[in-house]
Amino acid sequence: MISTAETLATLISFPTISADSNEALIRWSAGRITAAGGRIHIMAGAKPGKLNLLASFGPQTGAGIVLSGHSDVVPVAGQAWNTDPFILTCKDRKLYGRGSSDMKGFLAAALSAAARADKNKLARPLHLAFSYDEEVGCIGVRDMLARLAKENFRAEGCVIGEPTEQKVALGHKGKLSGCICCFGQAAHSANPALGCNAITLAAEMVCAAEALQTELAKTGPHDEAFPFPSTSVHVGTIKGGTVLNTVPEFCEMEFEIRNVAGDEPATLVERLRGRAAEITSRHGKGSIEIEITNEYPGLDTAPDDAFARKMIDAAGSPPSKIGFGTEAGLFKETLHLPAVVCGPGSIDRAHRPDEYVTQDELDACDAFMDRVIAGLAA
Repeated sequence: MISTAETLATLISFPTISADSNEALIRWSAGRITAAGGRIHIMAGAKPGKLNLLASFGPQTGAGIVLSGHSDVVPVAGQAWNTDPFILTCKDRKLYGRGSSDMKGFLAAALSAAARADKNKLARPLHLAFSYDEEVGCIGVRDMLARLAKENFRAEGCVIGEPTEQKVALGHKGKLSGCICCFGQAAHSANPALGCNAITLAAEMVCAAEALQTELAKTGPHDEAFPFPSTSVHVGTIKGGTVLNTVPEFCEMEFEIRNVAGDEPATLVERLRGRAAEITSRHGKGSIEIEITNEYPGLDTAPDDAFARKMIDAAGSPPSKIGFGTEAGLFKETLHLPAVVCGPGSIDRAHRPDEYVTQDELDACDAFMDRVIAGLAA
């Protein structure tokens, strides 16, 4: 029997950065699943080299459980690693490699658990769902879920294996991201009144975003389970201007809204559009457009949900909420499945150089999955 750590070593060796193909990892995983007696459904993505995978074990009917995770990882360029990020390296029971925590540790545990399961004794099916391009906006899973919805796919619930230190998370914020595009009018900087400075428009929109966040922190909905308990409105990048002696005619900013339950991000975007109209009206020149580029729903699973209770019992620790987003809300929204987030590793180690998962965390995940699968045999 191949161990979870050995499986993780192979998964790490596939450099599945979101900009690149994940096909080799999916094909290799499909081979492992087929050898373990699973049924394979590979779904081509919207771009060449991008694949989703759904595997099933046990009966072909019945409300089973989905173990789901994404196959892509974030880039390593510009990071100072002490080990090769695509060769799993073990030091003091810490397993270093890109994606070890986020989230190939969970994928490895899911593959190992399926191989250990006695398929002849499963009364309900076990499903593995591997997606692509989660790190750039939960892109691939949307294709997979749309197809499964058309096929009337049913399950008792879904476990998203993002790194939670093997604790069950029942909720996270939703996210909306977009671009604030400011259009000014070029002029020589010696006579700026002839133009309209797009960077000035952008600066005022940054202030508008900060003012909205401050207001929401004071008077908006709060959820104290989150480290930042209210909705955040964040500007992350700003690009504008060409040369110093020209009034810039264009400036763009990337922004995001991470909303708690009770705040509608679309409503907040409309408030920003209202401020944009006020700003351009006051200047008498220029325009500001707000384009939405990506969004996904939050997760708010009730603690007394029957599936959630089973997963909490299997994890053996109290439930919590997490500050980062996952694909869980999309499973709930598209397939109407109860969903929780639970996996080995820590988000604090993700996306950083020398990312790692511990052997103890993998062992705990193996034990968790064995308890979950035992419930399918009951």
